[in-house]
Amino acid sequence: MFKEHIGKQSNKVKNMVERGAVKKFAEAIGDLHPIFVDEETGKNSRYSRNIAPPTFPRVFDYGTIDGLNLPNKGLIHGEQTYHYERPLLVGEEITCYSVVKNYIEKKGTQGDMGFLVLESFGEDEMGQIVFTSKQTVIITEAVRKELIG
Repeated sequence: MFKEHIGKQSNKVKNMVERGAVKKFAEAIGDLHPIFVDEETGKNSRYSRNIAPPTFPRVFDYGTIDGLNLPNKGLIHGEQTYHYERPLLVGEEITCYSVVKNYIEKKGTQGDMGFLVLESFGEDEMGQIVFTSKQTVIITEAVRKELIG
């Protein structure tokens, strides 16, 4: 169903690691560690400023992959992992994009299911990779039928 998209990359999108967004995210996940939210702690840290929680890239815009039209509902977030070269620093700009790495189908008790694997990247202003993320999106039989029409 999505095999023809393997290898396709989204357009690159600039995102800000904005202080207010980091604070709201930390509140939402229930982790108000001072390194995320307290400016004085950030200034006195080895980074000389606050950093974002490890799962913060979830809120970034990763652009659009031409032709990959997934519905806004009915998908299952199967798995997601992050790998960091260094923390995200509050106030920096990160350029993000995604690549379709794989698509496989398996038979389940509820019908055929699709597993779409996306790898996402975040680069700093020098073009250096700050983090990578690998995500599996599960497409249920019901969603597959809706997409096929």
